[in-house]
Amino acid sequence: MPPVRIEDVTYSYPAWSDRAGPALRGASLVVDAGLVVVTGDSGSGKSTLLRLLNGLVPHFHGGSLDGRAVVCGLDVARTPTRRLARHVGFVFQDPEAGFVRGTVAKEVAFGPENLGMDPADIRRAVGESLERVGIAHLAGRRLRTLSGGERQRVALASAVAGRPAVLAMDEPTSQLDHAGAAALAAIVDDLVSAGHTVVVAEHRPGSYRAPGRALSIVAGSVAAQDGTTEAGWPVAAPVGLPPVGHTSPAGAPVAWALERATIGMDGRPVIADADLEGTAGEIVAVTGANGAGKTTLLRAIAGLIQPLAGRVRHGPGRVAYLPQEPGVLLHRNSVRAEIEQTLRWSGESGDPGEILTLLGLADHGESDPRDLSGGQRQRAGLAAILAGRPGLALLDEPTRGMDRAARTALAATVNRLAEAGAAVIMATHDDDLAREVAHRVMRIDDGRIHPALDAVVR
Repeated sequence: MPPVRIEDVTYSYPAWSDRAGPALRGASLVVDAGLVVVTGDSGSGKSTLLRLLNGLVPHFHGGSLDGRAVVCGLDVARTPTRRLARHVGFVFQDPEAGFVRGTVAKEVAFGPENLGMDPADIRRAVGESLERVGIAHLAGRRLRTLSGGERQRVALASAVAGRPAVLAMDEPTSQLDHAGAAALAAIVDDLVSAGHTVVVAEHRPGSYRAPGRALSIVAGSVAAQDGTTEAGWPVAAPVGLPPVGHTSPAGAPVAWALERATIGMDGRPVIADADLEGTAGEIVAVTGANGAGKTTLLRAIAGLIQPLAGRVRHGPGRVAYLPQEPGVLLHRNSVRAEIEQTLRWSGESGDPGEILTLLGLADHGESDPRDLSGGQRQRAGLAAILAGRPGLALLDEPTRGMDRAARTALAATVNRLAEAGAAVIMATHDDDLAREVAHRVMRIDDGRIHPALDAVVR
C-alpha cells in the first residue's frame, strides 16, 4: 500500500472562516516513498493538502470533507491526530505556530516525549536531529532569542526527531540561509534514500537535490502531475551582487543612522560598533546568515529595542515595520480594516483600494487576515503597514511564502515607496530581489556590517 492515497477529496473550511468555496476540489493523488514537491500560487490549496496528511484537516480546522484520504494505512477522517502524529512529521510555514516549550532542546524533545519514546532514545534523537540541521550549538537557547531562520531549523529538527514515515513541510526554505537550505536538502536526501516519504510545498523547488516528483495545484485541484523531476535539483548557492550602473539618490537627507552602535538581545551583543546611514528614497538590502543579526538590526532602527551602546536614530515621518511573522500585526476582521486603522493612527490620507490592488489583494479586502494563505497574509501585513506615506519602511524577509506574482508586486511597491521619498531597509535571503531593487546591499558577518561585494548594486 502506498504511504499516501487521496481519492477525490473535496474539503471546505467552516462557514465562519470566511474562506469562499472549497480549498480542495476533487483532489486525487497517490504518493509512494520518495520526494514530492507541490507548487502553486498563494491560496491555491498547498497548505490545506499538507494539513490533510496529518489530520489537521479536518480534525483541527473543522469544515466538511468528502472523499477519502489514507496515510500510512490510516483513514485520516477516522483517525485522531495524536495517532497520525506517530507516522507524519510536520513543519509549519510559520514555525512559531507549533512551538510549545521555552528552549531549543526542550522543543525538539517535545514530540518524542509525546510519542512515549524511551528517555535515552529521546536524548539520542534530540542530539542527532540538532546535529543534522546544524543547530547543536543552539540547544540551550531560548526560542524567543532566535532569528526566523533559526526557528525554522528548530521546527525541522522537531519534525525529524520523531523519525516519521512521512514528512510534510510547508515552505520550509522560506527563511533559510544557504547553509540552512543545504542542510534541509541533505536531510531530505537521507530520508528519501532510507525509503521515507517527503511532501514539500514550495515556491522555490530548486532547493532539493534528491530526484522526485513535481505536481502543481490550481484552485484546489491537482492540475498537473509531471512525473519525475530532474535528478540533482541544485541547492541554492550564494550569488554575487555586482553593480549594474545605478546609484543612490543624490543629495537626499539622512533618513536613518547608526552611530557607533552596539545592538543585541538580552544584553548579548549581536552587532558591534556600527556606523552606517541611509538616505530618503534609498533602498538598502541587508543579507547574512541565519542568526547574524538582521532582525535585531531592523528592530533597533525601528526603536523596538534600545542599543547596548552608541546611538540609533531616524528622521521625521512614520516608521513602518514588517516582522517575519505578519500575523502579529493583523488583529482586525478584514484586510481593508487593517489598512484603514493604519491611516487613522498615522493621520495620513489614502485609498485602501490602491494598496490592495498594488499588492494583488483586490479580491481579499474584506477577508479576515487569519483566513488567508501564508503568502497572502504576508501581503496583507505589507498593505497594513505601507498604506499612506511612511518615511521609513523596515521589511524583514518580505518575500516569505510569496509566489512569483506576489514577489513582482512587492518589488513594484518597494520602488514606489522609494520614488515617493521613503527610505527602505529589507532583511532578506532573496539575492535576486536584492539585485533587482536595492541601491546598496550590506552583509552582516561576525557582528560587523560590511558592503556585499560592491556596495552600490543599483
